Amino acid sequence: MAVTDPALVTLVVGEEELLAERAVREVVAAARQAEAGAEVHDLVGSKVTPGELAQLAAPSLFGDRSVVVIRSAQDLGKDVIAEVVAYAKQPSEDIVLVVVHPGGVKGKALVEGLKKARVGVVTIGKVTKPGERLDFIKTEIKRAGRSIQADAAQALLDAVGNDLRELAAACSQLAFDTQEKSINLAAVARYHKGRAEVTGFNVADSAVEGKLGEALEQLRWALGTGVAPVLLVSAMAGGLRSLAKVGGAPRNLRGGQLASHLGMPPWKVDRVRRQLNGWGPEGLSRALQAVAVADEQVKGGGADPGYALERAVQTIVASRTGR
Repeated sequence: MAVTDPALVTLVVGEEELLAERAVREVVAAARQAEAGAEVHDLVGSKVTPGELAQLAAPSLFGDRSVVVIRSAQDLGKDVIAEVVAYAKQPSEDIVLVVVHPGGVKGKALVEGLKKARVGVVTIGKVTKPGERLDFIKTEIKRAGRSIQADAAQALLDAVGNDLRELAAACSQLAFDTQEKSINLAAVARYHKGRAEVTGFNVADSAVEGKLGEALEQLRWALGTGVAPVLLVSAMAGGLRSLAKVGGAPRNLRGGQLASHLGMPPWKVDRVRRQLNGWGPEGLSRALQAVAVADEQVKGGGADPGYALERAVQTIVASRTGR
């Protein structure tokens, strides 16, 4: 989506969380470009109460535009769904409403109702095939004003894996740290050598499982063999986000249904469920904050990336409530 004056109501549909988040950010950016002081109200579907949208959409005394984002809209109650659909038919000129839905059967009436109201629709396709992930890598590098050779893109995919957030972080780092106009295989190898021995995912798994000594040893080995600090931070963040996603999933979903809902392969869901033992919401929040600090430090905000990463690992392990 280009950053232009946004539709008064936009429906973002799709399972790819990263791409959906970007679509929302583009709508918010467009609204703020039209009016710099636009206030953003970020809501979660399960917590939106009847009448809340009407209250937020009430005309401002100062005539300011605001943005209302409703995430996880599949969890809206029936009464609220009816309100949102009715509102979409006659939206306020002072409000930009963004409704985010993962697709699927749950909350289907909302999606159908909004489409009938002829709102703006952004459809996020599921990235499932290797070729699509390679296209994603090429697009990410192009966003940074660069290009990547075909064998280099394949090597990056092989090294980093299928997670789009991990791939986006890797592409960003390559584009930032390499000088060549076209990123080649040698550039990828410089940043990903040693990942076959110790990867960021190994470090992240050991940390979230409370294995401090093992995690620190793996971290030092990864750094010593050339794994980029930003990839280690990204892996830790990804591991913690997986805990949050699985921990916050509906309790009535099992097996393949749960995996489909989360957008994870079943084996990964099973592993993350085992890793959840000993974790609580407060500890997870502390761990995520520590990783955010480490991310800022390894990207130039700190003098010693290795020290920042060790501190993050120590905080992650210490944040497990089951210890």
